Amino acid sequence: YDTIQVGGGSRHVIGYLQDFLFSPERARTPVRFLSGGERNRVLLAKLFSKPANVVVLDEPTNDLDAETLELLEERLIDYQGTVLLVSHDREFLNNVVTSSIVFEDGNVREYVGGYDDWQRQRTQRLAATASRDKGKSTEKASGSNADAPSAKPAAPTAKRKLTYKEQQELARLPDDIERLEADIAGLHQAMADPSFYKQPGELVAQEQRRLKELESQLSTAYTRWEELESV
Repeated sequence: YDTIQVGGGSRHVIGYLQDFLFSPERARTPVRFLSGGERNRVLLAKLFSKPANVVVLDEPTNDLDAETLELLEERLIDYQGTVLLVSHDREFLNNVVTSSIVFEDGNVREYVGGYDDWQRQRTQRLAATASRDKGKSTEKASGSNADAPSAKPAAPTAKRKLTYKEQQELARLPDDIERLEADIAGLHQAMADPSFYKQPGELVAQEQRRLKELESQLSTAYTRWEELESV
């Protein structure tokens, strides 16, 4: 057949194969005479010619040359359905995926973005957890020391009071944290939409930097809140 049904429309086979870097002459070459990279591109052409809402890929970057890898990334970014993939290629994950499902600490967690986004968010989550646990441990230790008998009563120490400026800061922090969390949630929701990554790369990078900055501000706000509450 000279035509093929792709994306709900009819296309000439030669024209379709040109999308996968085949010249008209090379597109007519028997598969047995094609190079390894060209055979991989034929497989990609067959994969994306089939109507499907979900594509599952297991280590799709294995044995791909640079041209085929770049082609695969472009096809996946333009794909309108859902893609589930497993890959050890960190750069590939950063370039393609919008959400990462990670097995860690006996649990399954979902993070927005690719490999680097997961590492950054995981580090921030662990830091926030450690900060909360430290606060709880300090409170528990203080309570235990208060109950322990002592031969000689300790001299009372004057507790430092918050300055007026610190009181105002403490009063503002809950609203600041709520605003930061709302902004972060909004960005997460936007980035979960596949169309987000169809914007110019500069705009995508700008929003990713903004998300990183907001998450840093939120972590700082939580730490400061605990500091002022402990005074």
